[in-house]
Amino acid sequence: MANTYTQLYIHLVFAVKGRQSLIPREHKDELQKYITGIVMNHKHKLIAIENEPDHIHILVGLKPDQSISDLVKDIKTGSTMWINEQPWMPQHFNWQDGFGAFSYSRSQLDHVIAYIRNQEAHHKKQTFREEYIAMLKAFGIEYDERYLFEFLDGE
Repeated sequence: MANTYTQLYIHLVFAVKGRQSLIPREHKDELQKYITGIVMNHKHKLIAIENEPDHIHILVGLKPDQSISDLVKDIKTGSTMWINEQPWMPQHFNWQDGFGAFSYSRSQLDHVIAYIRNQEAHHKKQTFREEYIAMLKAFGIEYDERYLFEFLDGE
């Protein structure tokens, strides 16, 4: 796209269906590399990625020729197919419907990258539910609890 200049940084968050802890820590690097490939094949820039066994955070430098929804759909579809082919996945895997997408300026990137990379330590202090609701509130996003990710009881 000639004469099109953008700087779009999007932090994506989505969860495993039923919030099951299905992504083994010993295989998270493989999953992250696979998702990085999906993002790069669409000509976007993957800046940071980290997953817990039940959810994932991805920071992307987004090109304007693909919608956020289409990118998330491609990431979820491609990674679901790949995960289900892995011998370490004992049951059918799927991501939940929906996702969070939060935009940041260039000056905020170092903070967001550190936040994403520190997920394991972060979740020793705060549940995913608490984290996600705090993100929605920080961005002033109105939400209906009935339509948040399926959270397990006690979270």
